[in-house]
Amino acid sequence: MVSSLQLKNFRSYEDKLVSFSPRVTIISGPNGSGKTNLLEALYVIARGTSFRGTDQELQRLEQPWWRLDAILADEAHRSVVFEGSKATARKHFLLDGVKKQRLMYPQKMPVVLFEPNDLRLLHGSPARRRLFLDTLVGQLEPLYAPLLGKYDRTLRQRNNLLKTASATPDELFAWDVSLSEYGARIIELRKKYSAILQASVAERYRDIARTTDTISLAYPFYEQVDSLQQALVSALHGAHARDKALGYTTVGPHRHDVLFFMNDVNATTLASRGETRSIVLALKLLEVELLREHRGVNPMLLLDDVFSELDVDRREALVEIGMTTQTVITTTDADMVAKNFVDAQRIVTTLP
Repeated sequence: MVSSLQLKNFRSYEDKLVSFSPRVTIISGPNGSGKTNLLEALYVIARGTSFRGTDQELQRLEQPWWRLDAILADEAHRSVVFEGSKATARKHFLLDGVKKQRLMYPQKMPVVLFEPNDLRLLHGSPARRRLFLDTLVGQLEPLYAPLLGKYDRTLRQRNNLLKTASATPDELFAWDVSLSEYGARIIELRKKYSAILQASVAERYRDIARTTDTISLAYPFYEQVDSLQQALVSALHGAHARDKALGYTTVGPHRHDVLFFMNDVNATTLASRGETRSIVLALKLLEVELLREHRGVNPMLLLDDVFSELDVDRREALVEIGMTTQTVITTTDADMVAKNFVDAQRIVTTLP
């Protein structure tokens, strides 16, 4: 939980101090006034990285550095400092004055972000659905983010080799083995948490949509095999000719998808706009519940201008979960949002 946050040279802010309610904070202002930048700063303080840009992109225009300073609910102090003028151009963290090069898993605060682009989850690209699942798993499994990093580095090295005319099958096979080792572990964890979501998403959806329709999801890669790693090695080996012709790796978890079904039919072809919103909202509510259960603390809920995208019933579902944890909401219509949180302690901040 964040009690206050000071932003210096961060995005549109030169120097801004904001205090947050332990329950609901409403950030209001016109489009382009920096509301999302403030949510992004909270996300960086909590997770150590941005959800929409590189460290360099977070710098205020023509400024060589940026800094975030937060006071947490337990009076702990946390800072993130980026000095773009240095040769290394890397950020570092200060935890109660102790310098750290990165936030480790126990130091990362759980966060659920809900933004308008999330409403394109079903009809967007497979990359969007992979990112949704990877973000969730990364907050639940300490070794998952480093595992993704190892996989991505190995993938780049294999792709570089594929672009060389002299690449031999033996050289490729060595990368096949490494890639399949990391890839199999990624698949196992994706399948595990897809199954956990699958166990509850239908009930959450029915509660929100007030319907008897059935919603399900699946991560179907290699459902019936005994050894994921061996299956992935074989698939990579079998794709050598195609991969060399294309110059990149066509097999592996970086190409997979999460499939959604409504009444056993692919939801991307069947779900209406309203039904899609109910599915995504059900998933966001499950994110909050899973993080609370696995991490033992309430996650921070960041809602970036999504109230205007939801009807009354879906707003009620979001309000119900938002009242249980620290929630920060951006909106162009503070009065409309405040009516939904009439019983909550709140701070309304109008940005210049």
